[in-house]
Amino acid sequence: LLLSFGGPEKADDVLPFLRNVTKGRGVPDERLAAVAEQYALFGGRSPINDQCRALVAACKADLAANGIDLEVYWGNRNWHPFVADTVAQMATDGVTHAAVFVTSAFGSYSGCRQYREDLAAAAQAVGVNAPLLTKLRLYYNHPGFIEAMAASLDRSLAGRPSSGGTLPPTTRVVFAAHSIPQSMAQGCDYVAQLHEAAQLVADASTHSIDGYDLAFQSRSGPPAVPWLEPDINDHLEALAQDGIDEVVLVPVGFVSDHMEVLYDLDTQAAATAARLGVTLIRVATVGTDPRFVAMIRELVAEQREGGPRLYLGQDGPWPDRCPPEHCPPPRRRP
Repeated sequence: LLLSFGGPEKADDVLPFLRNVTKGRGVPDERLAAVAEQYALFGGRSPINDQCRALVAACKADLAANGIDLEVYWGNRNWHPFVADTVAQMATDGVTHAAVFVTSAFGSYSGCRQYREDLAAAAQAVGVNAPLLTKLRLYYNHPGFIEAMAASLDRSLAGRPSSGGTLPPTTRVVFAAHSIPQSMAQGCDYVAQLHEAAQLVADASTHSIDGYDLAFQSRSGPPAVPWLEPDINDHLEALAQDGIDEVVLVPVGFVSDHMEVLYDLDTQAAATAARLGVTLIRVATVGTDPRFVAMIRELVAEQREGGPRLYLGQDGPWPDRCPPEHCPPPRRRP
């Protein structure tokens, strides 16, 4: 079961989708309408569902090529196909046990625990015939993710001026990820995992990357609530003041080029860089890179056959079951 965030497929879907995303937070439609304008720039359609379809097709092909007879299902948190509907279909099809791959590599409430809650709610809605749903572990330091991201970085740097493989001193590599509230970050290893992944990608690159920065994007919510910083646009301003004239932007926090990448990076950050006279090289996400697709099969094999638990770095693989108190829900304002 491929489990993802979901996104609207046409203009009429945008507001209902945004209401699902913000359900229970009391966000008025006026604020949602402002966000909806971002989708209007792309015809009211998020690319994430098409990207999930492509990943499902790639997984099916990879499994078949390796002689593994497994069906691949797909469900979303916030838009069709909703995960509860998918789990109901799985039960109808006679599925009794499913491995669940989430399109979020890092641990946080919204990127890990909330998906586990989604699975529990879906199983409860289906009832006694619901399949056992085993969420696969976090994969921020899995070779399949790191090597695919490093290869994408190298493709973007191909032909760039360098000395002995070292980038010019006026070029800076910046890794980007979705910001989350600081209160959420304090209850998980999100920032540490991002730094580990960034360093592993830098180490795996064929270029000599002498340091990197980590910046954040896509924050939302009341301005008075502190979120992780620096914001990518603020960071570009600071880099320009320091004499950096080229930024290689690596969206390590995402696995596909969906709206947060297309709007927050390719639209907003690109406009900021252009205003500052900074050349922005945006590295592609892993998408359906064969190494990433093979990683999904390898994660399934860990659960199905006791396959090797692959990882890079010093911290070892993330456990199959998250620690009980890991990634607690954010504190809601009264």
